[in-house]
Amino acid sequence: PAVRTPNLDRLAREGARFRHAYSATPTCTPARACLLTGMNPWNHGMLGYSRVAGRYPVEMPRLLHAAGYFTMAAGKLHYSPQRNYHGYDLALLDESGRSESIDFRSDYRAWFYSQAPNLNPDAPGVGWNDYKGKAYVLPERLHPTRWTADVAVNFIDSWQRQQPFFLKVSFARPHSPYDPPQRWMDAYGSANIPAPAVGAWASRNEARNTDRDDLWRGRLAPGEIRTARQAYYGSVSFVDEQIGRILEALEKRGWLDNTLIVYTSDHGDMTGDHHLWRKSYAYEPSARVPMLMRGPGVPPGTVSGAPVELRDILPTFLDAAGAPIPRQIDGRSLRDAANGRPWREFIDLEHDICYAPENNWNALTDGKTKYIYHAFDGREQLFDLTSDPLERNEITSSARLRPWRERLIAHLAPRGDFYVRNGALATRPEGRKHSPNYPANAKAV
Repeated sequence: PAVRTPNLDRLAREGARFRHAYSATPTCTPARACLLTGMNPWNHGMLGYSRVAGRYPVEMPRLLHAAGYFTMAAGKLHYSPQRNYHGYDLALLDESGRSESIDFRSDYRAWFYSQAPNLNPDAPGVGWNDYKGKAYVLPERLHPTRWTADVAVNFIDSWQRQQPFFLKVSFARPHSPYDPPQRWMDAYGSANIPAPAVGAWASRNEARNTDRDDLWRGRLAPGEIRTARQAYYGSVSFVDEQIGRILEALEKRGWLDNTLIVYTSDHGDMTGDHHLWRKSYAYEPSARVPMLMRGPGVPPGTVSGAPVELRDILPTFLDAAGAPIPRQIDGRSLRDAANGRPWREFIDLEHDICYAPENNWNALTDGKTKYIYHAFDGREQLFDLTSDPLERNEITSSARLRPWRERLIAHLAPRGDFYVRNGALATRPEGRKHSPNYPANAKAV
């Protein structure tokens, strides 16, 4: 493998790895709504990038608190307003990349200024959505990735109650800025970093959408792409190192083997594949996410081909806690999939307009085949992920397309004629950011 992740490798070796794990709506906030509620996008209401609602009928921290757990969050929550914890008993936040409101300063930044009042936490100078990579220029102990792990380790080291705890550790990286410590930038300096995968169909993405560094589309020079990927890989390895510290803290307390650990991400990152950057796309680098699980009820060394998604994480924890799973939850316990029990055939993915009107799609995948419907103009794409995991070659056979198109029609038809008209998939150039299920307490953007 191109990226060094010994601690994640350990989780996979000692637990379960899900090969076909996805984020149904692969940008930050709708993915977090899915993780929070265990609902699919239509049912939690966020069909694209917007604000996480102020309250949902079911929420992870409240349900786990009701099951007897103390609930703690460290790192990035990305909720609105920023101090709306959705039921967490305690949260120490790093809201990197978000504008801080007048009455809010993230706990990380408050800590940073207490440690280094004369330094600028944004000193690396790389923007939140920029593609450029650069080593962190400040002392490593000040890096937000290090701080987030410090909070988690300190929590574990100091926990004295008899009450069980639920700890969510949310690293803001490896989301850009790609700014690992210099030692991790150097670790990939001479590494064999793969060039981007570019499909025969991707020429439409060659033109840059902007001259700024926060582009989402555009063909860049090989050297620029390599530096971006070098810094991205270094950021992943730096996060992995911090995960190792958390596992070590659990081991020291004697809690590692009776703790259920799930590792995942809200979305991936294109890093130049198919001349695309950032996230929000149906393609594997954006929508497919890691999913690892270790702990009670998880057979070590399991590799599952089940199509799983972020909605499955909340019911997994409820299952492990022996708590009831509310009927509003669409997901299922990952422990069922890890133990080979019957599972869903495919997973639904979607994202409303993001960056530009043409980036508006629905998709279905079973992990072996993926069908994408581009709602702006009705364009279809079908990929054989078994023989073509990098999605370089579109399948155009009507016989292969038809059954997947019919599955998507059946999935979307209950939503009404905005999605399916006269038995066919409708074009939707205007988009729709929320379903009718988006809670009324939310302020849309």
